[in-house]
Amino acid sequence: QVQLVESGGGLVQVGGSLRLSCAASGRTASADATGWFRQAPGKEREFVAAIRWSDGITLYADSVKGRFTISRDNAKNQVYLQMNSLKPEDTALYYCAAARKGFMSSGAVTYAYWGQGTQVTVSS
Repeated sequence: QVQLVESGGGLVQVGGSLRLSCAASGRTASADATGWFRQAPGKEREFVAAIRWSDGITLYADSVKGRFTISRDNAKNQVYLQMNSLKPEDTALYYCAAARKGFMSSGAVTYAYWGQGTQVTVSS
C-alpha cells in the first residue's frame, strides 16, 4: 500500500501561483511514477502531469504545458506541482496518484493509489 497526502491548495487570483505538495509513505518502491490529476465540478477527472521517480522524466497535459512544473524529492518521498499563470479553468480538486509498477502514463486506470485531494480555486 502507498499512502498519499496532498497539501498546498487554496484560493488565488487569476495569474497567480500555487505550489502543491504530495507526501508519499508506505510501499513507495512499488510505484514507478507519481502523477497529478484534477476534477472540476460536473467534469471528469483529467490528467495534469506525472514524473518518474528514477530519472525525473515528466509528462504534461497540453492545457498546462509551460505553466505547471512537476518535480520530486526522492529523499523526502515528495512530489510537487508548481502552478503559475493560473486561470479560472484551473479551478478543481487536485489529486496526487501513484502509478502501478511499470507504468507512467496519462491514463487514470494505470494509477493504483490516490490521495484525498486538495482544492484549488482561481478567482477572476
